[in-house]
Amino acid sequence: MIPDSFKQDLLNRVDIVDVVQRYVQLRKAGANYVGLCPFHNEKTPSFSVSSTKQFYHCFGCGVHGNAIGFLMAYASMGYVDAVKDLASQVGMQVPEPQPRSPEEAARKEREPDLYAIMEKAMAFYRAELKKSARAIDYLKGRGLTGEIAARYRMGYAPDDWQALKGVFPEYEEKSLVEVGLVVQNEGKRYDRFRDRVMFPILSARGAVIGFGGRILDKGEPKYMNSPETPLFEKGRELYGLPQARDAIRAAGRVLVVEGYMDVVALAQYGVGNAVATLGTATTPIHVSKLLRVTEELVFCFDGDTAGRKAAWRALEVSLPLAPDQKPIRFLFLPEAEDPDTYVRKHGRDAFEARVREAETLSQFLLAQLRSESDLRTAEGRARFVSMAKPYIQKITAPALRLQITNEIARLSQVGDGEINRLLELPRRPSFSRPAPRRAAYDAPTSPEWSLLTALLADLSLVEHIDAGRLDTERAETRALVAIRQKWEQSDEALSFALLIEALGGHPCLETILKAQRYAEDLAFEADAARSEFQHALTQIDLRHRKLELDRLRGRLSSKEDLVAFQEKNLAYKRLQGALPSA
Repeated sequence: MIPDSFKQDLLNRVDIVDVVQRYVQLRKAGANYVGLCPFHNEKTPSFSVSSTKQFYHCFGCGVHGNAIGFLMAYASMGYVDAVKDLASQVGMQVPEPQPRSPEEAARKEREPDLYAIMEKAMAFYRAELKKSARAIDYLKGRGLTGEIAARYRMGYAPDDWQALKGVFPEYEEKSLVEVGLVVQNEGKRYDRFRDRVMFPILSARGAVIGFGGRILDKGEPKYMNSPETPLFEKGRELYGLPQARDAIRAAGRVLVVEGYMDVVALAQYGVGNAVATLGTATTPIHVSKLLRVTEELVFCFDGDTAGRKAAWRALEVSLPLAPDQKPIRFLFLPEAEDPDTYVRKHGRDAFEARVREAETLSQFLLAQLRSESDLRTAEGRARFVSMAKPYIQKITAPALRLQITNEIARLSQVGDGEINRLLELPRRPSFSRPAPRRAAYDAPTSPEWSLLTALLADLSLVEHIDAGRLDTERAETRALVAIRQKWEQSDEALSFALLIEALGGHPCLETILKAQRYAEDLAFEADAARSEFQHALTQIDLRHRKLELDRLRGRLSSKEDLVAFQEKNLAYKRLQGALPSA
């Protein structure tokens, strides 16, 4: 557990605008910065980044968070890795984790360790491989040595419906289903992987999070992956990345191939910088993760129709992420060849030569567009420009976009002064459309709502909140109570960025985000926020006094009761008269 004091200090030193701008093109819009949301497709920017709040929020899809959360969501980092990444940018050293409290330790001890379950399963599969002459012969037939099998921790799942039962006495536990090792179907349980060569899928930190299995003989499916689990999300992970890191660093490039066997076969022949997507199309997370660890990204696909379709999908995903300084390339092997067969047939040097000759992203893009247009005719050139427009608009790297735009102008015989207009490109890296008008929000009229909006403009006011006087039936009250509780638990001054992180998943978070948006629309200055806060406190005090007066009025039975009622009523009238109009 990283101390809140360290996280607070880190978030105070890091500027979220700088962090987000590493991945998203932003422009200034009033007090905030806006851009196209990287988490969903949109044409008009609704993604807002606040430098003062150190907070991002998309008004289109609702994603939000601080700098730590952004790296976790966009760059697919774990929590600790995101903190370390930010800390390294500002020269801070992440402290050693704090020990858990006895209560937390006891709760953690009761929970099944999903990572330990996967490690245990991998050890079982590896042991079974050593026993299976059939599986060993299969791997030898594919040209693999024991050294490579050990490096990638390969194993074998026996042809047994419940082989894991001998490893896990708690075979009926739900955790085995939860991590995808066991299938529960119509009251029956059985192993998911049977009679398959097993490829453990490792996280960036080297923990086993899933498996891929390749059937030995003919059968369907040929390859089977673990399902989505709490540990494994295939759109975020890449097979072989932990083993390939050193080779990627040495080569200055990473190869993205389509299958497990491609990765291990290339490694067998000395090409150790290859990784594979896990039975899914390339995702933005895959691309951004790899661009962080290398200077050049090369997609390697079969040269058939399916391979070219997969490459085109990878290109579309890469366009908004491609930086000026890191080339993205596409290598197409001859038909009926894949990296596994090619490197075995032609050797490492021939394969590496092909890698060096791989098409650049711009070459692949323009060649594909040219193949669908007849540039000898005016109509064909017009079609070429029209088809190019949506792809060029996705490119955020200014130099790359300029170079490709100039080439489109040359091929289409359009003057430089006209091509930007035809492609609907801005004159400089900006947005061609203004930020959308925010939909009117029918805000509550309660004093608790006023408290909340004022508080979000100045969190130092949190100590003045008295939960006992608030209307407990209101959502804004629950939000105020949650903020107060986080403040009481924190040893440091509470910031909005840390508050949002601390309340991740809390049911009141949506109310807080609405109030934050409302406060932004009001453009509260600090003095105005304090004035509004005090006004709301006075309204709550008046409400409390009125309830007390009503109770006293209902039980007047003596002269003393009457005197007390009159005194309290006078104080109430004076406070009511002193309250400024809203």
